[in-house]
Amino acid sequence: MSKAAELANLIGNINAGGGGVNRNVIINGAMNVAQRGTSSTGIGASSGYFTCDRWKITTGNTAGRLTMTQDSSAPSGFANSTKLACTTADTSIAADEITILGQSLEGQNVQAFAKGTSDAKPFVVSFYVKGNASATYVAELYDHDNTRNITQAFSVTTDWARVELTFPADTTGALDDDNAASLTFQIWIHAGSTYSGGTFADNTWGSVTQANRYAGSRTSFFDSTDRTFFLTGVQLEVGQNPTEFESEPVERTLHKCKRYYEHNYEAGYYPADGVNYSQTSSPFLGNCYHQTSGGRYIMTHHKFEVEKRTSPTVTLYRVAGLGNGSTANRWDWFNYSGGWDETDDATEAGEITSKHHGALARDSEANVNEALAVAGGWDASAEL
Repeated sequence: MSKAAELANLIGNINAGGGGVNRNVIINGAMNVAQRGTSSTGIGASSGYFTCDRWKITTGNTAGRLTMTQDSSAPSGFANSTKLACTTADTSIAADEITILGQSLEGQNVQAFAKGTSDAKPFVVSFYVKGNASATYVAELYDHDNTRNITQAFSVTTDWARVELTFPADTTGALDDDNAASLTFQIWIHAGSTYSGGTFADNTWGSVTQANRYAGSRTSFFDSTDRTFFLTGVQLEVGQNPTEFESEPVERTLHKCKRYYEHNYEAGYYPADGVNYSQTSSPFLGNCYHQTSGGRYIMTHHKFEVEKRTSPTVTLYRVAGLGNGSTANRWDWFNYSGGWDETDDATEAGEITSKHHGALARDSEANVNEALAVAGGWDASAEL
């Protein structure tokens, strides 16, 4: 896109109520942050967040399996992409099969679209894709608050290409102004007849009809173990015209991502039992107290770097390189008489809020009212 065309598009979007800085409501659209890890295999049995932050695989009832990676293949101006690679094909597609890659957005972050009002603004989505072969998939905006959606099909080739899709304004169904999921941008790559057996409603807002969401001549990602799909440079903004991808410093992207997910592992290491303690930001300072019914407990508190969207789910992990134990979920503590030691029981998360969490361990040898060093791993998820 020429600079003149880019400027014209930006001015057009400003006139439509968008444009300017912070116009991209997608987080980590350049796939630069991957706190959970850079590769995950065997995906297909259950939904979840696996590699690049904020990007969720939604799947169900398929025998197909894929590997998801943060990949270095990317178009000019980008360093990373999300790559999906089929590892187990599924050509006998049951009616209720589904596989989607998408990102959900808080209602309070998409109010600029003024959806459901007389001043509703259009949506414009742009992203870069490529694959191992030609394919046709479907991009969808899904309104959770009013069970409405809109879809458009797009093509993939073996070369990086930018997809640009404009969706009209929707004057029906306002989006809630809260921290819950209101709008999801997602890409359908596989579905059975429950979702593909109807008539495709191209670029038209309406109440969700499941059979229409992937209807038409669409590619099944699981048709062959040769199948790949790459995605990066995702942008969703107010306006009628796509603008150049809004790049930002990686530390700003990471800060945004940590509203939804955070851990205490050093860069390049990921939450799991058995990671060496030196690859985590531990040990921590703990304090021992006595509980009549349960024995001697060691409590630590951990403040999140970024306040979470809501009180998160906290998972604790054993670290290696200290003590003499290897039991999952048990943290280590420093026993002044014997050095590092594994706690008697599994360490439990507690006192969880959007700003901090605690970890509670029990050990009969800990001294009451004594400050102790404690080591362990944790992660906290407040995803939508």
